[in-house]
Amino acid sequence: MQNETIDLLCRHRSIRAYKETSLTQEQITLIVSAAQSASSSNFIQCSTIIRITDPSKREKLAHYAGDQKYVIQAPEFWVFCADFNRHYQIDPKLNLGKAEQLLLGCVDTAIMAQNAVTAAESLGLGAVYIGGLRNNLDKVTQLLDLPKYVLPLFGLCLGYPDHHPELKPRLPKELVFFENHYQPIEHAILTKYDAQMDDYYKTRSIHQKVGGWSDKIAKTINNEQRDFILNYLHKQGWITK
Repeated sequence: MQNETIDLLCRHRSIRAYKETSLTQEQITLIVSAAQSASSSNFIQCSTIIRITDPSKREKLAHYAGDQKYVIQAPEFWVFCADFNRHYQIDPKLNLGKAEQLLLGCVDTAIMAQNAVTAAESLGLGAVYIGGLRNNLDKVTQLLDLPKYVLPLFGLCLGYPDHHPELKPRLPKELVFFENHYQPIEHAILTKYDAQMDDYYKTRSIHQKVGGWSDKIAKTINNEQRDFILNYLHKQGWITK
């Protein structure tokens, strides 16, 4: 049965224009509390949120992320980090640098952020993730004084929406939800979805495009290589063993 929570989740869209109205301290506290209530593997709690209120830092982060102006415009901008430095402070002899710790930190932090977004949307707010911060990880690390074993994964803009973009169609369930074993693509279903996306791109109010979904995959993935990340991770103490 459909309910208010499911309706809220299914209405999600990225918001990139915000009203000037600030969030209240109560709203911020509620969103952070919801974020902290997310599942945590073995209750390690290896995520940290850095709220950016310094205008000059906002400007630099917007530039580092590819000149995304809504990083400056949004009433709130938070940076979500995988964080094992807190644990390192508790016990410097910890066996850190394992690949599993990177996965754990990424998974836990993403779950935490999605809790935050759902809570924000339930309060009438909008949000957009900013993965572009990873374009300049060294500069972000220096700007935010991030010590070893802290990894800035993405930013999050929050605020009251000043536009309401069309809902973007998702892949059909048959292409993402399998039973008992992995299944190859059903190309007839993909072709139908590509046609649906082509209609969406042509008719949406801004950033109109031509073509479907699958014909954009190669360009999208190839444009996001960021070949420097492995060296950065090693320098920050991640996946060294």
